[in-house]
Amino acid sequence: MSTETPEKPLSPWWRHAVILVMVFGFSLLTIVTVKTYTNAPPIPEQVTGPAGEVLFTKADIEHGQAVFLEHGLMEHGTLWGHGAYLGPDYSAEYLHRLSEISRDSLAGERHSRPYAELDPDSAASIDGAVHRLLKENRYDPATGVLKFSAAEMSAWQIQKGEWSTYFAGTTPAPGLPANVIHDPVDLRDLTSYFAWAAWATVANRPGKDYSYTNNWPYDPTVGNHPSSSTYLWSALSLITLLTGLGAVLFAVGRFDYLGWHDPAAAGHAHESPLARWTLTPSQRVVGLYFVVVALLFLLQTLAGGALAHYRVESGAFYGIDLARYLPYNLLRTYHLQLAIFWIATAWVAGGLFLAPIVGGAEPRGQKAGALVLLGALAVVVFGSLGGEWLGLTGRLGRLWFWFGHQGSEYLDLGRFWQLLLAVGLVGWLVLMYRALRPAIKDKKRSELAALFLYAAAAIPLFYLPALFYGPHTNFAVIDNWRFWIIHLWVEGFFELFATVLVAVMFVVLGLVSTRTATRVIYLDAILYLTGGIVGTGHHWYFTGQGTLNMGLAACFSALEVVPLTLLTLDAWDFVRLGKRRGESTHTTFVDRHRWAIYFLMAVGFWNFVGAGVFGYLINLPIVSYFEVGTSLTANHGHAAMFGVFGMLALAVLIFCMRSLAEDSAWEKAERWIRIGFWGLNGGLASMMAIDLFPAGVLQLWDVLQNGYWHARRLTYLMSGMFHTLEWARVVADGAFLLIGVVPVVVAVAILFLGSRKRSDAAQSS
Repeated sequence: MSTETPEKPLSPWWRHAVILVMVFGFSLLTIVTVKTYTNAPPIPEQVTGPAGEVLFTKADIEHGQAVFLEHGLMEHGTLWGHGAYLGPDYSAEYLHRLSEISRDSLAGERHSRPYAELDPDSAASIDGAVHRLLKENRYDPATGVLKFSAAEMSAWQIQKGEWSTYFAGTTPAPGLPANVIHDPVDLRDLTSYFAWAAWATVANRPGKDYSYTNNWPYDPTVGNHPSSSTYLWSALSLITLLTGLGAVLFAVGRFDYLGWHDPAAAGHAHESPLARWTLTPSQRVVGLYFVVVALLFLLQTLAGGALAHYRVESGAFYGIDLARYLPYNLLRTYHLQLAIFWIATAWVAGGLFLAPIVGGAEPRGQKAGALVLLGALAVVVFGSLGGEWLGLTGRLGRLWFWFGHQGSEYLDLGRFWQLLLAVGLVGWLVLMYRALRPAIKDKKRSELAALFLYAAAAIPLFYLPALFYGPHTNFAVIDNWRFWIIHLWVEGFFELFATVLVAVMFVVLGLVSTRTATRVIYLDAILYLTGGIVGTGHHWYFTGQGTLNMGLAACFSALEVVPLTLLTLDAWDFVRLGKRRGESTHTTFVDRHRWAIYFLMAVGFWNFVGAGVFGYLINLPIVSYFEVGTSLTANHGHAAMFGVFGMLALAVLIFCMRSLAEDSAWEKAERWIRIGFWGLNGGLASMMAIDLFPAGVLQLWDVLQNGYWHARRLTYLMSGMFHTLEWARVVADGAFLLIGVVPVVVAVAILFLGSRKRSDAAQSS
């Protein structure tokens, strides 16, 4: 890609620094991941009663986990704090019932009375005995036998009936169909799985004074309180944050060319390659991708609206038995998966649109390849959605893991669909390489083009950990690999690819030089990956990891806030760049794309607020200990997932569709885009202000007052101010959908029809 004047190449130390950061980060993350296999709570070969009688076995626990996954219960409630928020945390609920049954059992043995009838001194004595009983680790690694006390055995026997009633009783579980799990063996083994998961949260690690989950969940009735490490590393992470912010802000102030600042542009604008570019056949095909994006976006938000209503009427949707047709776990699966699909499709399409411009020409057969890839993505999207419905309704039998609902939040699509997705991403990478190859071979243009390709290559490469576990893998190991995808793939390398997309867009518009864009990519890669790689572990504080992970993750995840803080400066830079649209004649192209720049400004804002402020708020170990799995998690998730990735995907969509459509279509669509921009941002902000943040604070307070189990029960969710705020959110959701999503979809339809007319006119001429 040429510019008006030759540019001095960047120092190779930018590239070296990125490589060193990645080597260092992945070395530490690999150590933590390897230790997951040794630190994970052991699954005993047998669990016996006090007399040595076998209660259940390792095979039973593993089958119970398969039942948990097959029925998508992680998209209904949580386990060890991770999952969905309508159902209970199954491990915390079992644990609290274990404490209640144990107290009554010991009170009966010692005083021949229920616990509730004891005097304070006797009750305190029983409490201490329950703490000692449950904290004692009676697992023998030599024989693989875990010995339950009489109270623990009694709790398991009683809870078998309670969980059977919950899933197969006359009253359906909230948001689930009646009799959702009815096989007696499945129910028995599912209870055994919950028993193992709860045991791991309370029994002390050998030689330690904290459990396998670092004493999570908070439940004073079993003696679970934050560990010393939780307090220590929370304090040290604050110090790390302040140090990192100070160092980077000093560097940005000292070297004022960092960021989107472009001194060469002070007197003139750069030449815009888009000004002399003729749209290619494959670029015109990209319009079809964005029609799919708009459709998936609409479906995802409709699913989200119905999903939110389950939190105010768990048994009906304005009188309709929605759970019979679209149960909560299926809707939540669709809501999360469609979000990933439409955002990823937008970025894939953006890459296909920009790559020929960077490469300078379109290779033969690129249009056919883009159409084949679109068809493959459609098969994966709609095939996996149908498979999940079939899996959750029990129509796939033993094939559920391969073709149905895999059961891991965010990675719900069956293994077969995952493999197809990986193949599709490799096919996309091939198309990207074919388009970028001429620029990569040209020394003057190679660096930015190569970075574009490397960022694209990271997408299929870092999706591979999704294939590293099965339905019987220890849940601690599953959660480890799961967050390699959620954090590293989505939040890490997808965000890095997004940075490259934005940089290329600005070069194409003539807003910045190639040198400036390349330097920004390197800088962002260094800052993102320094904290982001090892910071992945902040999801693993309480999922079977040791204190090594807590220490590393707490400090490095604090550094993730640093680049997010700098993005507020990016937002101002975007404003400044937008104002340059009147400096010369060819910057008319900037004016044409001002709404894409406005969406990028929104990305900078939500990155700081959603990912930075709300994200760091819940990343501190001591806050995460009490908060994980509450509405504060959803608060961060909505602000970061849509506010950052969604807004960026829409910026790419608007940039590409504006380039494809004729001017008359844009004049009709622009009004809808303006409405949609403010509707989306206002609706999202209202969700935070009306419900998610204040309700999250209320729920956190209830955890502190009564214990984690209490704040996760349906009786709490459907009562008091928390429930009132959930109802009030209907206003925000309605604004987001009607004033935000619908206008954007209408605009895409107008622009697509305009692009068809422009394409037909080009072919006829």
